[in-house]
Amino acid sequence: MIEHSHLKIIQALHINGTLTEAANALCLSQPALSHQISYLEKKLSVTLWEREGRNLRLTQAGKLLLEVANQVLPVLSQAEKTLGAYSEGRQGILRIGVECYPCFEWLTGMIGQFMRKMPEMDIDIVQKFQFTGLEGLLNHHIDVLITPDMVKKENIVYEILAEYQLVLLVAANHPLADIKYLTPELLSKETLLTFPVSPERLDILTHFMTPVHLEPAKLKQIESLEIMLQMTVLKRGVCVLPEWLIDIKSKDLKLRKIRIGKKGLYQKLLLAMREPDKAIPYIQQFIAVGQKIAEDSTT
Repeated sequence: MIEHSHLKIIQALHINGTLTEAANALCLSQPALSHQISYLEKKLSVTLWEREGRNLRLTQAGKLLLEVANQVLPVLSQAEKTLGAYSEGRQGILRIGVECYPCFEWLTGMIGQFMRKMPEMDIDIVQKFQFTGLEGLLNHHIDVLITPDMVKKENIVYEILAEYQLVLLVAANHPLADIKYLTPELLSKETLLTFPVSPERLDILTHFMTPVHLEPAKLKQIESLEIMLQMTVLKRGVCVLPEWLIDIKSKDLKLRKIRIGKKGLYQKLLLAMREPDKAIPYIQQFIAVGQKIAEDSTT
């Protein structure tokens, strides 16, 4: 079998031209190099080089092996560098699952900084799952999952990426525009515009309305944030969104933000991952970048 060291020898012979210089380039003694060449020739049953005075000349078989060396050695060298980057957590593919619209918007705002920190990393973003994002994580279809929901599962751990306030958004001329804070009774008279998710995943319902046995007059699901905002401007409904998302998306629209309840309604953005993967350096870097962005946005 032709080995990596054999390819390096034939390449060194060609580049350096003499046995002595080739041995020096390979950090070998001349007798040791001669022995290895003789062993290879005997193993392959061909002559690889001939002497021309003090110089060496590759035979036809030697030239063929040189062509192989020139093709294979750069590939092996790059593979060694890549594997080293993998072991140090500098390179690889991070498959990110995104489970909600605000999750995707948050990822859009931070992914550039992460990739500048980890230039050798590749990113794959998955938004649609056969079942749920958590199932995708458990089945190894993704490496991490950005989600607002903590569902306890064996071997799954969570890291807080950001904490933020949910606020009610209404048109500037809406009857609720001037209230200090929202009450469940007031929202029970309104059409609530939401993204297409099940009601049990809406914090405004589970943490604000359901505990007092109330619900909005109507729930209307909208896939597009832009359409949701336009419908809110036109008083076709009201919506509840993360305050940071509103600040980004509704700057030029005539809308008002209203605190939900006297103390406000707060939510966490979480990164779910398989417990053994938490120690992977590029996942740690992803968490660090996300948390730093959240910290900077609140200072």
